[in-house]
Amino acid sequence: MTSTVVVVGSINADLTTNVQRHPHPGETLMGTGGTVSAGGKGANQAVAAALLGADVAMVGAVGQDPMAEDALKHLRASGADMSAVAAVDGPTGLAVITVSADGENTIIVVPGANATVDAEYVDEHAELIADAEILLLQGEIPAGGFERAVELATGRVVVNLAPVVPVGVEQLKKADPLMVNEHEGALVLGLLGEPTEETDPQKLVTALLKQGFPTVVMTVGADGAVVGDENGLTEIPTPVIDAVDTTGAGDAFAGAFVAKLAEGQSMVDAARFAARVGAFAATRPGAQASYPTTDDVLPDVK
Repeated sequence: MTSTVVVVGSINADLTTNVQRHPHPGETLMGTGGTVSAGGKGANQAVAAALLGADVAMVGAVGQDPMAEDALKHLRASGADMSAVAAVDGPTGLAVITVSADGENTIIVVPGANATVDAEYVDEHAELIADAEILLLQGEIPAGGFERAVELATGRVVVNLAPVVPVGVEQLKKADPLMVNEHEGALVLGLLGEPTEETDPQKLVTALLKQGFPTVVMTVGADGAVVGDENGLTEIPTPVIDAVDTTGAGDAFAGAFVAKLAEGQSMVDAARFAARVGAFAATRPGAQASYPTTDDVLPDVK
C-alpha cells in the first residue's frame, strides 16, 4: 500500500497541566488538569494532514502500556495508515506540558518507544517511505532513523527540525523546505557551523538559504510565517485570535502545509492555508483534539 504523505516520527501521550503563570526555578505552583491526550510531533502532523484529506501513513512506535491507547486515539480516528506503527517493550513516549493562562506552554519530552525508531526500524518500512510523494520528518526520533528515512526517500522531503537535534548535514540539507521557527532557525545555523544571535526572521531565512537549503519556511507564532524560495522572501500573515492553548499549533501548521503541497499547491499558498489552520488549533485546548477537519470554518486574515 502506498501513501502520498509518509510521516516518520514520534508518537506521545501528552500529560497537560494548567497554571496561571509558569513557575520560576525552585517554585511550586498549584495547577489544574492532569489529563492525558494524544501527542508527539510526528503523530500531531500526521493527524493534522489526514484530517484535511491527505493520504497519510505513519511510521513510529508506542509502548505496551496503558498510555499507548491515549497516544493512538486520534491517529486511528484520522484514517491514517498505521500499519507501520509498532508496539514495543517499554513505555510510550511522554510529553509533560504546562500551559499558562495566556496560552503559552512549556514542554518536556521523554522519548520512550520513540527511541526505537532508528535506522534498522526505518529500513523495515523502506518501500513505504520510498514510494511516498512527500516524506515528513521532525526531531523527536533518533538521528539514525531520521537520516535513513531521508536516504530512502525518492519524493519531496519536508523537515520540521523540532526540537533541533544533531543530524547528518547531508541529509538535513535535502529538506525542501526546512521548516523551523526563529529560535530553531538560529540553532540550525549553529549546527551548520554558523552560530548567530540574529532574531530577525527574514535575515534568518536568508542565512539558511545561503547554507544551501532549496527552500525554507519559518513560522513566527502570532506574526505568521516567512517563506523563502527562488522568488525571494514572502511574508505570510496569520489570523488574529484569542489563544487558548498553543500546544501543537505549529504541528497543525506543518500537517496542513504538507496536505496542500500534496494537492499541488505552491509553498506560499500552502503556508497561507497552514497559518489559518495553526490559528484555529490555538483556539482550542490540546494538540490533536484541536485540529480542524475539512468541515470546520477556519479563521480568516483581516
